[in-house]
This record gives sequence, C-alpha cells and structure tokens, in this order.
Amino acid sequence: MNLRERKKQRTRDALLRAALELFATRGYDETTVDDIAAAVDVSQRTFFRYFAGKEETAFFVPRLAEGLVVQALRVRPPGEAPLEALRRAVLESWDTINEAVEEIVPIDLHLRVYRVIESTPALFAAHLRRSAELEEQLARIIAEREGLDVDADPRPRIVVALFGGVIRVTERLWSAGDELSLAGMRQLTTTYLDQVGPALAGNWRTEQSP
Repeated sequence: MNLRERKKQRTRDALLRAALELFATRGYDETTVDDIAAAVDVSQRTFFRYFAGKEETAFFVPRLAEGLVVQALRVRPPGEAPLEALRRAVLESWDTINEAVEEIVPIDLHLRVYRVIESTPALFAAHLRRSAELEEQLARIIAEREGLDVDADPRPRIVVALFGGVIRVTERLWSAGDELSLAGMRQLTTTYLDQVGPALAGNWRTEQSP
C-alpha cells in the first residue's frame, strides 16, 4: 500500500469511527452526514467519496464480519453436515473477525453500535434485509457443498434459515442484557448454537395431557 492509499484508508477509518461514536452517543437518527464530516474536519463531499450514506457506515463492520464467515464456510471440510459447518464457520472465525474489526474500530464501540442497530427502527429493518441477503448467499454455498440445486431442493435454505434465526435470537437477547462484552456475546452464541440439535429432537412438553 503506497502513501496515498494509506492516507485514504486513514480518512475512511476516521470517518467510520466518528460516525459510530456519534451513533452510539447521540443516536443514529440524530446524527447527520455533516456531523460526521465535521467530527473529522472534512467536507461532506469528502464523506461521500468513501460512503454512500449513514447506513453504509453503520453496517461497514458487520459486513466485514459477515464476509469472513462466508469465507470460513467455503473452506469447511466437505464431510461436515451443513448445520455443523455453519456453526464452526461462525465460532472458529470469531478471533479472526475480532482482529479484523480492531484494525478499524475499538471492539467496545462496535458492540455499542450493535445495540443502536437493534433499537433503531430504520437500522433494524435494514439489518433484517441484509440478514436475508446473507442467508441466501450461505444457502447457495451449502447447496454447492452438497451438490444440490438450491432452487429445486429446499433443504439448504431451510437449514440456513434455522441457523439465521438462532443468530438473531442471540443478538436480540445479548443486546437487551446487561453485559456488553464480546465474551458474553460469544458465550451466548455458543450456547444457543449448541442447543439447536437437542431443541429439534423429542417432545418439548413436560406434562402429557390425558
């Protein structure tokens, strides 16, 4: 990377950190593009050289994390069952994701913005839309791994929808809890993913009706 590219990356990262800090402290809806640009002492025009708008800054880091999960799934051993491959892709790429995030923004700030996304209607709607797009990508990878036609066999989309549902439940519970830590999020994710198999087996009722 030459000097010019390094300067551009520093400007991008500074804009990103400023945006996320403002979202976390002031709120997403209360923050404008001008506020973000002013925090870095650049023009609005400079901001738009790096980002299409506020929403892109809010999801920049999650998109990076999602890309690493997709990459991890692609290289899972072919003999793994689809759900296990998804589980391991998430849990075993966790440290890589953290390292990649920390190169751009502090982990604490990233986690605080997670709660902003969950509590801001416009961002939460965008998050659900993006989750659906990610699930489709993962389903196509699973179908390719299993030698299936994703449009003819429903199983890849079903297993990914199940997996995605577990992740969304985990995110919601974590964001509503008191422990704003990476360890807490990881533990909750692990616990819920480990319960998928048992949750689908057997009878859930504790008492049988006559």
